[in-house]
Amino acid sequence: MKKEFSAYIHFSQLLEKRVSQDALRKLSVKKGLIDFCSNDYLGFARSAELREMIKNEYDRIADHNNGSGGSRLLAGNSEYAEMLEQKIATFHGAESGLIFNSGYDANVGLFSAIAQKGDTIIYDELIHASMHDGIKLSGASAFMFKHNDLEHLKQRLAIAEGLVYVAVESIYSMDGDTAPLKPMVELCEQFNAHLIVDEAHATGITANCGKGVVQLLGLEDRIFARVHTFGKALGVHGAIVLGASQLRDFLINFSRSFIYTTALPLHSLVAINCSYELLKKSQSTIDKLRELIKYYNELIAEYAGIVRIQSESAIQCVIVPGNSNVRRLANAFLSENFDLRPILSPTVPKGKERLRICLHAFNSKEQVDTLIKILVTTVEKE
Repeated sequence: MKKEFSAYIHFSQLLEKRVSQDALRKLSVKKGLIDFCSNDYLGFARSAELREMIKNEYDRIADHNNGSGGSRLLAGNSEYAEMLEQKIATFHGAESGLIFNSGYDANVGLFSAIAQKGDTIIYDELIHASMHDGIKLSGASAFMFKHNDLEHLKQRLAIAEGLVYVAVESIYSMDGDTAPLKPMVELCEQFNAHLIVDEAHATGITANCGKGVVQLLGLEDRIFARVHTFGKALGVHGAIVLGASQLRDFLINFSRSFIYTTALPLHSLVAINCSYELLKKSQSTIDKLRELIKYYNELIAEYAGIVRIQSESAIQCVIVPGNSNVRRLANAFLSENFDLRPILSPTVPKGKERLRICLHAFNSKEQVDTLIKILVTTVEKE
């Protein structure tokens, strides 16, 4: 007979509160839908070509285990891992890189390690939860600045103490808009601050063969650290922190999410390597995605009644205040075989609930036409 722990009562009360707010999260499996939901912007996650590349590369390596056998500092390191880190660093114009098991691990491990008590981290109010969690673990003083607000950032920089770090995303995961990185770099240089850029949703989609916004602007030598993840446009899993060799050495010694976890198995490293090889020859796919983004923006701009966040990225958001309202809109799409997900509060602020639309290179203009038709028709009924 199952024991009833007192914590279960507490959990049930908190879950019921989520139900009353129409904010309860549940796992679901949806198959056969038209994908406007996933982060698979280039279609790599479903790519038969990438799957074949991974198989051939993995088979080429004769001697390999099923797992890594331990952390990188114990049994889990390999020549392949170190080769791959340098290869990716070179691709992104960085001196060095360190692979982490996920983007979450990378941000938690980076921020918790580099900043100490007496230091200051200044962060954009819309940064990812993983960055927030790393900041909380750091022991440094932390101050928010208004989203993409350069004047507010300057005010924060003027009062910061110790080593100062500024945390932003190049393309924001929930809004899809882009940070003004060049003036941010100039501000950070003025105040001797260290800019950290999470390129998770820029990797693979920018016009420079997907190298990211930092390189698109030619700022790679002026950024303290960059995080590129492999689970979005690259279609696989893991992440890398890029920077100077001193940063890599420091993280190997002080980043707990790197030190105290089993390393990625060889198969995962092979998948990352092959994904970068495919990216190098995928400029036409990136161009197709960017053309679809332009098409979507031109089409939806004709409808003044649609409240949206301006974005030139693959992430497009329509604001639909209220969890119940945005859930109904998502269900309207589901009934038409379209997979779009509602983003609810508290993930986003109350009143800023939204339908998050992800565009992909494999989506057609006809699908975009239908999507906008359903959107306009449903919103007009509300």
